[in-house]
Amino acid sequence: MANAKNIGIDVKTPEKECKDKKCPFHGELKLRGRTFTGVVLAKDTHRTVTVEWEYTVLVPKYERSETRRTKIHVHNPSCIDAQIGDIVRISETRPLSKTKNFVIIENLGKEKGFVEKMAAREEAKVKEKERKAKEEQQSEAKQANEPKQEEQTNAEEEAEEVEE
Repeated sequence: MANAKNIGIDVKTPEKECKDKKCPFHGELKLRGRTFTGVVLAKDTHRTVTVEWEYTVLVPKYERSETRRTKIHVHNPSCIDAQIGDIVRISETRPLSKTKNFVIIENLGKEKGFVEKMAAREEAKVKEKERKAKEEQQSEAKQANEPKQEEQTNAEEEAEEVEE
């Protein structure tokens, strides 16, 4: 903590020290641009986490608002070491890799009900897949029945021509 430098944003400095060059507190990384607060969804190797946050957008045509989500890859310094379900504050920085332009600057704690929320999302995905599969089966069944009806009408027309 004695070695941590001032990053220019009023956040709590981490207790642990690290030797990560891409850490804003103990490395050479400078912050710039936007800051967001989101929830860690996934933790990958090489100190990368996936952070998501929700925001509302007004849809003027329907006079309603809709909730949208943004999901990005963020660098997770070893001194902060955010886990899945943590609420974190992230800040924009120079490109750290092909997909990472943000770094975690503060861990704000665990989100309540995170596990239940993720379970509900997974269940909704499974139900959506089942519904789509059922619709495909119904459309295939309709397509299979249509040629039979066409064959019957063709046979009827041929029979009429023969009678004439």
